[in-house]
Amino acid sequence: MTSLLPRPSTGLADIFRMFDEQWPFGEHHAMRVETFTEGDDHVIRCELPGVDPDEDIHINVEGNQLKIHAERRHEQRSDQHSEFYYGTFSRTMLLPTGCNTDDIKAEYDAGILTIRMPHKDTGNTKEIPVMRKDR
Repeated sequence: MTSLLPRPSTGLADIFRMFDEQWPFGEHHAMRVETFTEGDDHVIRCELPGVDPDEDIHINVEGNQLKIHAERRHEQRSDQHSEFYYGTFSRTMLLPTGCNTDDIKAEYDAGILTIRMPHKDTGNTKEIPVMRKDR
């Protein structure tokens, strides 16, 4: 049987997790993300279970920022207990240097939103000569 009582604290990490999960209070929540490089792509993965990717997820690029917005709608049931977060989830992230914003791709599978941004190949490699000052 699962207990509905909170687990005993394991230390300072639980305090930071509490703020991460419940800040800001109310109907607006930050989504959990991970970022990494895979091959020639910058990758962002977001936990967004229970949302409809066709209607509830919006991704925009504005300047050097990637904005992700999602919404999980609350279904009211009688005699309900829920620990789910409902409302809006959003995150704004700075795009990595050299990111090709013209070819960003996003897919949603099993509650995970994956965004892939290829590196922009500028092809403008240039060697800068170093001059000796003492000559």
